[in-house]
Amino acid sequence: MAMKFDSRIDAARQLAKALAGYRGRNPLVLAIPRGAVGIGKVLADELGGELDVVLVRKLRAPYSPEFAIGSVDESGWTYIADHAARSGADPEYIELEKSAQLETLRKRRAEYTPARPPIDAKDRIVIVVDDGLATGASMIAALHAARAKQPKRLICAVPVAAPDSLDRVRPLADEVVCLEAPEEFYAVGQFYHDFPQVEDDEVVAMLAQRAKEHSTNKP
Repeated sequence: MAMKFDSRIDAARQLAKALAGYRGRNPLVLAIPRGAVGIGKVLADELGGELDVVLVRKLRAPYSPEFAIGSVDESGWTYIADHAARSGADPEYIELEKSAQLETLRKRRAEYTPARPPIDAKDRIVIVVDDGLATGASMIAALHAARAKQPKRLICAVPVAAPDSLDRVRPLADEVVCLEAPEEFYAVGQFYHDFPQVEDDEVVAMLAQRAKEHSTNKP
């Protein structure tokens, strides 16, 4: 299968075109770390909005840590997928995994935005972005977290998604923008020519740079 995107930046620029109707309306772009933060920065730049992170973590399957059995947001709200039990995750395992991921979320919040609270999403146009949906677990938790902040409009934006995952997230957003939903979907990375791992220090730098740029550009 031909790759759809050269890089996350290429995907972000294409996604920005699909979201052009929000340009100039000061949308709040919430990126799911770490991979989507670069995409979120491009969207915020292109649309004239603000950039922040929405912190969620996948709950990992007991014997396959790359496979999500659910997700958790900063509040502790948890999504458990229908296949969790079949993957060997009993309630005791899920509680332990949830506690471990909540600790990671606390550390990331302290590292990513140490000098400020999350940007207020109330009555804002909010665009939640990821670099792709495999199981959709992270996006489900992210949309739940964003909806709890009472945005005026909530948009889910991804370059590529598995069709069944797209169906799972669709009811949770006011609008879903997805550039590609191929039937033969195995992993997000298969649709990118260049798909490097993003490190925490890169996330911190991008958030700081975008915050400075937005402050400078305010009228």
